[in-house]
This record gives sequence, structure tokens and C-alpha cells, in this order.
Amino acid sequence: MENLAVIDLGSNSCRMTVTQIDEDGNYAVTHRLKEMVRLSENEDLTETPTLQPDAIARTITALQGFKEIYSKLPNLNLRAVATAATRKASNQKKFLKQVKTEVGLDIEVIPGTTEAYYDYLGVANTLPTTNCVMMDTGGGSCELVLMINGRAKEMISLPIGAVSLSEKFGLDDLVPANTLFKAMTFVDKIFNSVWWLRNGLNLPLVCLGGSNRTLAKINRRQSHLLNFEDIHGYQLKDDAIYQTFDTVLAQDAAGRAKIPGLARDRADIIVGGMIPAITLMRFLDSDRMIFSQNGLREGILFEHLTALAEENSKVSE
Repeated sequence: MENLAVIDLGSNSCRMTVTQIDEDGNYAVTHRLKEMVRLSENEDLTETPTLQPDAIARTITALQGFKEIYSKLPNLNLRAVATAATRKASNQKKFLKQVKTEVGLDIEVIPGTTEAYYDYLGVANTLPTTNCVMMDTGGGSCELVLMINGRAKEMISLPIGAVSLSEKFGLDDLVPANTLFKAMTFVDKIFNSVWWLRNGLNLPLVCLGGSNRTLAKINRRQSHLLNFEDIHGYQLKDDAIYQTFDTVLAQDAAGRAKIPGLARDRADIIVGGMIPAITLMRFLDSDRMIFSQNGLREGILFEHLTALAEENSKVSE
């Protein structure tokens, strides 16, 4: 029995999933942990922003908490990856060295396209969708994948996310109309620069990431559905999506924090987090969103399971 622990250090949150895998390749998730670390918080908005001391301290505390759990597991296979905030940081090497010293953890900084590929694996192995545009909106980046006939035809990572957009345009509290217009125009121009997105016209949008999942959670709470956080495979039509965005926009930060289904610690970045998905829906003239609970960490799991199956096949030959 192997324990595969996957840590995903993002711009907004740090997450760990632990999966038990037996000799036959059967698996079961035993731990799902999340800490809001805001690693990209208060970065200077340059091409090479700097991770701030308070954000680093929160991240190390979270990783030490994860270590208390994974260090007790037998037959541990540990993989830790970092995405946009660490990828762009001018003090990346210093930060990784500090994590190694204080936590004893080696973190792999993965390219945006690798992040997108793992998102694709997580979705393709757990949802029946074969033709779609996938979107993973994180704190500091947005990964897009064009899936045609079940295969990833195109993928890209864009430097827009819940935290970065919120800080760039001041979207943390009540958002004036002109500010919203500037933010959505900024995102729309970025999408216009991705030539292959036009090939996704009218396809459904498969959404990952905390901000996008919040759209589903709010709607599930409004519909009084049990297990409102169980959003994997949940679908919403465009009218419901736009109505939810309107509800969020109408509130200031304090009001958003009271919306059922919207986590309090996400209230100040939720407008920035939803803008990419709302803008892309209009860009693609898509009529629905499909939500995925699985993404990068599950993609790493499926890559590992495939490798194990190939090894076992060679041994049996």
C-alpha cells in the first residue's frame, strides 16, 4: 500500500491530497486539506514580483501543518509543486531554500502549460465531457485547455487570477461600473490574443479553481441542494451564471461574506476571480458551465497511476 501525497502551492491557497494506492492500482483519497495562504498578496505588480515576508510565513506554517500529517504515513510518495506566485517571484530561489530549511520539503516549480496539462488529466479521467474549453482560475494565473474528442489540442497559462486582478483593479470592495469595465476589457483583450480560443466557440466551459467553484456553490445553496460543496459534474446555464455574478457585484466585501456558499476568506477576491470565467463565457458564446472538483493534484495522481500500470505490465510480460 502506497500513500501518494500531492501538495499544490498556489497563489491563493495551499492544498494537499493524500491517496492510498494498493498493488492492483485501486485507490482511495484519505486526506484533503486546504489553507488560505495568499502567497501572492501585496506583490508589486511587475513582471517579476516579490513574495512578501508575511505571505511566506503563512505558507511555511501551512506546509509545516501538512508535514505533521504526511510524515506519519507509511510508504510515502511525496510530490510538492508550486504554480504562478512562485513561478513569477524574483525571490523564488530564496523562498524555496527557506522552505527546504524550515520544512524539509523540496518544491518543484512547474510551468503554466504543465499545470494546464495536469488540469486536463484531472478532468478527462473523471468527467464524460469530450469537447469543451477548460478553465482553471487560480490566484495568479488562469490555465486554458481546448479539448476536442477527449484530447488536449491546445493549452496555455495566462497571467490573470483572482488575487492579481483584484489588486490590479481594486476589486476588493464595492466595484464601480467603470472599474468593472476596465477589468473585463483587460481580460477580454488577453483572450483575444489567444488565436485558438475561436475554435472553442459555443462549446461548454469546464471550470476549475476556487473562484469558479464558488459560482456552483452559491447556486447549489440557493437551490437548497444537500452537500452543496459536492459540485463535481454540476452544470449551470449561462443565465444562472450571470445572475450569480450580478448578486456578487451588488455587494461590498462585507455583504459578499454573507452570501451563502461564498467563503468569507474569498469575499475580497471573488469579483476578480469570477471575471475571467464570465468574460470567457461571453467570448465563446457558451451556454453553460460544467464544474470540476478535480484538477492539478488529481492529474498528478492519474499520471502516477498510469506509470504504475505500465511498470506492472512490463513485470508481467
